[in-house]
Formats: sequence, structure tokens, C-alpha cells
Amino acid sequence: MCLMTSPTALLRLEGAALLALSLFLYWHLQGSWIAFVLLLLVPDVGMLGYLRGPRLGAATYNLTHIEVLPAALAFIAFTLGYEILMWPALIWLAHIGMDRSLGYGLKLPTAFQDTHLGRIGRR
Repeated sequence: MCLMTSPTALLRLEGAALLALSLFLYWHLQGSWIAFVLLLLVPDVGMLGYLRGPRLGAATYNLTHIEVLPAALAFIAFTLGYEILMWPALIWLAHIGMDRSLGYGLKLPTAFQDTHLGRIGRR
């Protein structure tokens, strides 16, 4: 299947674009790169739900890995003029873009490896 007709490849490409845009905007806003490095993996705390099982794990992971929440934070930061709130929003979006570009999709309630981008680890 060609890149332009593969939904998974297109979703991974969208993830890479989200990562690139987030990095550019973060640089443009002169965000702290120390903060960026320290906060980049914070959304992965959503994986802790897997300690109680795959259904809860998928729910908590997906909650920290959908674009809606960081986009809402960015909207609030922009409309209220709180530029400092834009930093965590962009870091969060960068994390999501990074994960998507690497093939880590939203989780299905069956197992951590089962995502909307396919099974993790499958070749």
C-alpha cells in the first residue's frame, strides 16, 4: 500500500507534523528547553492506570494522549494572554505528536499493545 493511501502512515505523518509545529511554536515563544525536556514525558503518567487493568489503563492513557485537552489549554492560554500556559500545552502536544509518529496510538481496552494505529511490536 502506498504511503498516501495507508491510513496508519497518514496518521503517523500527522503526528510528525504535530511534533514539528509544536517544536516550532515553542521555539518561537522562547520556551524554556530545560522545562521542555523535564516535562516531555509527563503525559505518560497515564500509563499508571494499567496497574489496575487494561480497561482503566486504556482510559487513563487515552485521556493524557488526546489532542483535545492540550488544545483547550492552549486556547485558554492564548485568549487570556497567559503565555506561560502555552508552554505546557505545546510540550503536551509535542509528546502526543512524537508518540503518534513512532506508532504509539490511542489504546484499545484489550491490551497496552493494541492501538488505533495497530498492534505495537508487530512488523
